[in-house]
Amino acid sequence: MTAHNRDAHDTGEPGERARRNIDGRRPGKFLGFTLPAFRPGPAAATGAAFLLSVLVIMNSIHGGAGGSGETGDFEAGKVAERDVIAEQSISYIDEGATSLRREAQRRLVPAAFTYVPDITEKASQDFAAFAAFSRARFEEQASLEGYRRQVSAAFPGLFLDEDLEILFNAQDRSETLRMAGSLLEHFMEEGVFDLPQTGLEEFNPDTVEVLRSSGARTGRERVGFNRIVTLNTLSPAIDRYVDEGFPPSFRLIAYDLLKPFIRENVFFSALDSSRRLEEAGGAVEPVVKYIEQGKRVIRKGFIVTDDEMSQLNALNPPAVWDPRVIIGQILLFLLLYGFFVFLGNAKLIGRSLTSPEIYLLSALTALYMIGATLANNLSFNTEIFPVSIVLPTALVVMLPSLLIGPPLALAWALALPLGAFFAAAFDVSAYMFALVSGVAASYTLRRAEKRMDLVKAGLIIAGANGGAAIAILLINGAATWGDYLVILFWAAFNGVASGMLVLGILPPLEHALNAATAFRLIELSDLNAPLLKRLFTVASGTYSHSIMVANLAEAACQEIGANPLLARVGAYYHDIGKMEQPNYFVENQTSHNKHDDIPPSLSAAIIRSHVRIGVEKARSLGLPEEVTDIVAEHHGNSVITWFYSKALEQDPQADPEEFSYPGSPPRSRESAVVMLADVSEAAVRTLENPTPDRIDKFIQQLINAKVEHGQLAASELTFRDLETIKRAFVQVLAGYYHSRIKYPALPPKAPALEHTGDNKGAPV
Repeated sequence: MTAHNRDAHDTGEPGERARRNIDGRRPGKFLGFTLPAFRPGPAAATGAAFLLSVLVIMNSIHGGAGGSGETGDFEAGKVAERDVIAEQSISYIDEGATSLRREAQRRLVPAAFTYVPDITEKASQDFAAFAAFSRARFEEQASLEGYRRQVSAAFPGLFLDEDLEILFNAQDRSETLRMAGSLLEHFMEEGVFDLPQTGLEEFNPDTVEVLRSSGARTGRERVGFNRIVTLNTLSPAIDRYVDEGFPPSFRLIAYDLLKPFIRENVFFSALDSSRRLEEAGGAVEPVVKYIEQGKRVIRKGFIVTDDEMSQLNALNPPAVWDPRVIIGQILLFLLLYGFFVFLGNAKLIGRSLTSPEIYLLSALTALYMIGATLANNLSFNTEIFPVSIVLPTALVVMLPSLLIGPPLALAWALALPLGAFFAAAFDVSAYMFALVSGVAASYTLRRAEKRMDLVKAGLIIAGANGGAAIAILLINGAATWGDYLVILFWAAFNGVASGMLVLGILPPLEHALNAATAFRLIELSDLNAPLLKRLFTVASGTYSHSIMVANLAEAACQEIGANPLLARVGAYYHDIGKMEQPNYFVENQTSHNKHDDIPPSLSAAIIRSHVRIGVEKARSLGLPEEVTDIVAEHHGNSVITWFYSKALEQDPQADPEEFSYPGSPPRSRESAVVMLADVSEAAVRTLENPTPDRIDKFIQQLINAKVEHGQLAASELTFRDLETIKRAFVQVLAGYYHSRIKYPALPPKAPALEHTGDNKGAPV
C-alpha cells in the first residue's frame, strides 16, 4: 500500500494526491527520509503536549519528589495545629545527628605539621662553627676584650658582651660549649614549632601530628600541646630541661648561648591537615533512624521539636533543584518526541497521520503523563507496589491500535512508559509493568472484529498484568500472601477495566476521527442501511452489481492478506453516485438506451459524474476516508473507451481528457482490488457461455490492460497478488455463472416441473 493521505480530497492528475502530504504541500527530504510537512494545528498540539510533559517532569522531580508538601505547615518551637501520621515505614538519615557525629570525628583529627631536618642540620653546623672558633681563641689565651672583638667580627650581632663574658669566665669553657651543643641538638630534634595564629580551631585541641621524612619513609609522631616548644616558650623550656641534669651555673648562660642558633623547624601543613579532615568526615557512618508506619510524627496541640521536624522532612523531602537533571530530562524528551514525529513518516506506519489523529495522540500523551505523576504521588508501598498498576496503560494503547493501526500502537506501548520513566514518575518496577501491559494491549486487538473481542482482550491483558505483577513481587521480595492477593487483584482489574472502557470510549472517537475501524466497517456493511436500501430501490441493477463486486473483492483480499472488510464496504458504496441518474447506466436499463439520443461527450460527462457525486455523498454521510477513497478511485483516471471510440468516429481530434474519469489511480490494495472486481464483474456479464477457462482468459486481459495503462502502479500490488486475485475472481464468477441443464419443452398436459438449477428436474 502506498502512503495513504486521508485528508486529501483533490482529484487532480494521476498519482498527484499520493505524492502530496495532507495539507497539499510536498514533504521535504532529510538523509533519505521523508519529513512531514509543517501543519500549524498538529504542530501546536504536539508542542503543547511536549511543554506539558516538561512541566510534569519539573513538578515530579522538584515539586513533589515523594512528599506532599506538609512541612510548610509546621515550625520548630510552635504548637502543631494538626496531627501527622506516617503512612508508610521509612528509614532516613538524620542529618543533624550525622553532622554532630562528623564534627566530633573531625575534632579528633590532629593538625599535621612537617619537620624540616635541613634547618636542624644548619643550626648544628652554625653552633659547631662558633664552638670551634671559641675553643681556638681560648687556646690562644686571648684576653676577654680580644675574645669579644674576635667573636663580634666573626659572628656579628649574635651575642651580647655580657653573654661572652659569662662564657669566657666559666670554669670549664669547653664543657660549657659541649653542653650547649647537646642542648641545641635536643631541642632541634624535638622540634621548634611555628604555630599559626588561626586555622587550628577545628582540629584536635590536645595533640598534633608531626610528619618526619627519612629517605623514602615518612614517620608520624603524635605530640601533645604541653610538649610543643616555640620560640616564645623556648626560654622556660630550656630552664626546665637544664634543671633536670645540668649544673646550676649553666642555667645562667644556656638560653642566651643557644638563642642565636635555635630556629623554627616544624611547620603547619594546611594541605595535609585539610585532607585528613575530609577523610575523617567521609569515613563517618550516617546516623540512620526509622519511622514505623502509623507512627504519630506530629501531635496536635504540642510544641514541634527539632527532632520531629527532621522526621517530617524525611517523610516530605524538600525539593532539590539540579539544572543538569532538568536539561538531561528535557533532552530525553526531545528524543522521544522526535520519535513521535517520525511516526508520521509513511514508511513506518503505511501512511501519514491525519490532523485529528495527531490531536488524539497528543491528548493521550498529556493525559498519560499527568496520570503517571498523580499515581506517583499516591501513598503506596513503592517497594512492592508498582504505581503504574493504577494507570490504564492498556487503554491508552488500545485506542490508537483500533483507530490508527497496530504498528503505531506497539510504538506507543514502548514510548509512553519510557516517557513516564524519564519524568521520574515510574521506577523500574512501574516501568516494566506498564511496558508489559501496553505491549500486550497492542497485540491482542490485531484480529478484533467484534465488540466482544474487546472484552476478551481485557481478559488477556489482565493475565499479562498478573504475570508481570508476580514477577515484580518475586524480584522485590513481597513479605506476605496478602501482598500477592492485593496486587494481583489490581493488576487483573486494570486489564479488564481497560477493555470495558474501550467499549464506551471507542464509538465517539470513531466518528470524531472518521476512522475505519473493524467495528464501524461492520456497521456500514449492513445491507439494511438507508442508503443501500435506497440504492436497491432506485438502481436495482447497480445494487446487484455492487453486491457481486463486494463478494469478489472480499474473496480476493482474503487471499492476498489485505483488509477484506474494508474492500466489501468500499464495494457496497463505490457506485452510490449512480443513484442520481440510474437510467444512464446499462445495468439499470431494461429496453431503450438513453445514450443513443445524446452526443458521446455528454454521455461521457454523465458517466464521469457518478464518481464525483459518489464522493460527495460519501462525505455527506460521514463515511471513513478509506471508503471514500475507494469511491473516488474505483475507475482511476482511465478513459471511457466506448464513448471515446464513438467520439473519434465523429471527430478524430477528440480530446481523451474529456472522456477520462476524474479520479486518481488506487493507492491502496483494497481500492485496487475493488477496481479490478468492478471491471471484471461488469465485463464478464457480456461473455457468452462464460466457462471457467473463458472467464480466466478474459479477466487476465482486463488485468493486463489496467497494468498497461498504469492504473495499478501506486497500489503496491505485486504480480503474485494479481495472479492470486485473478484466481479468486475466477472461482467466484465461475460458481455464479455455472452451466445449467437445458430443459426440453414439456408436452401438453404434462405435470409441471420445477427448475432447480441442477441436473435433475423434480416434479412439483
